[in-house]
Amino acid sequence: MRHLRIFVAVADELHFSRAADRLGMAQPPLSQAVRRLEKDLGAALFDRSHRQVRLTAAGMVLLDEAHELLAREKRLRTLARRAGDGGLGTLRAGVPPDTTVSTLSALLSACARHSPGLSVDLQEITTEEQLRLLASGGLDVGLVHQPVDATELSLGPEVCAELGVVLPRTSPLARLPEVALAELSGHDLVLFPRAQAPGWYDRILDSCRTEGFVPGRVRHASNPEFLLALVHAGHGIAFDQGPVARKEPRVVWRPLAGRPLARRTTGAWPSGRSAHPAAPHFAELAAGVLARDRPAAPHRDAGPRPPDGPPLPWSVVYDERS
Repeated sequence: MRHLRIFVAVADELHFSRAADRLGMAQPPLSQAVRRLEKDLGAALFDRSHRQVRLTAAGMVLLDEAHELLAREKRLRTLARRAGDGGLGTLRAGVPPDTTVSTLSALLSACARHSPGLSVDLQEITTEEQLRLLASGGLDVGLVHQPVDATELSLGPEVCAELGVVLPRTSPLARLPEVALAELSGHDLVLFPRAQAPGWYDRILDSCRTEGFVPGRVRHASNPEFLLALVHAGHGIAFDQGPVARKEPRVVWRPLAGRPLARRTTGAWPSGRSAHPAAPHFAELAAGVLARDRPAAPHRDAGPRPPDGPPLPWSVVYDERS
C-alpha cells in the first residue's frame, strides 16, 4: 500500500521531485519505490524517455485501481478503529426506488434498535446502479431485485412478493375476482424502464409470453403515480404488489391466476474481507421488514356494485388519520 501511495503521488504530479515534496520524503527512495513496484508488476508505469514524465498504458490502468484500493484501505482502517471504540461507523445502503415509505421507516427503526452504534446512509438506487456501486466500492450493501449476476457478491435471505394486475376501474376485467395473464391479450403494458433492473424486467416479459400475454406495446414509467395515471387513461395495464394501486380510486388491483409473477428481493454486498461487517446483518433485518410488510393474501378491491354492472367508481373511504 505504501508503494501504491507513492505511485499515486507521482501519477498526480507527473514529477518525481514534486511528488517527493508532497509526501515529505527524499526523491531517491521515492524513485526506488516506483522501480520496485514496476518490477513486482512486470510493467513500466511511467515513460521517462521525454523531458516530461508520462503515464504508460499500464500506469493509467493501475491509477484507476490504486485510487479504489487506497479508498478501501482507508475505510477498513476507519471501521476497525470505530469498532474498537464500540461503533460501526456508516453503512452505505441502497434501496430500490419502489420501496414504500412504511418499509423505509420500519427498516431504519429496526437498524436503530439492533445496531445503535451504526449510522445508515440510505440511498434510493436502481438495481443496476446498485450492482455497479457495489463492484466499485461506492456502496456497502443493497437491496436488489433478482435475478442478478452474483459472482462477486454475497446474498442475504430472499423475500418473494406476488404481483397482481392494475386495471382501469372501467375495464371489463375488473369484474373478475382474479385475472389470468392470457386474458390481458391485446393490452399494452406499463413497466419500469429496463435499465433499472434488466434481469427482473426480462423475466416479467418472459413470464407474460409463456402464459399467453404478448403486450401490444411496452410503455415505461419510473414514477408510481405516472404509472397509475397511464393505466387510468387507458394506455395499458401494469403489475403491482397491491398497496400502492389500492390508494388510487380510479384503478383496481386484481390477483393474477396461478400467481405467475413473484418479485424476489434480496440483500447483496461485496464478497471478501473488504465487506462492511454490518452488511449481512442489514440484509437480514431488511428481509424481515420486507416479509412483514408484504400483503398476507390477495385482496379484492371490488367495492360496491350495481346489479349486473361494473364496480362503481370512487368507491373508497379516506381516513384522515392515515
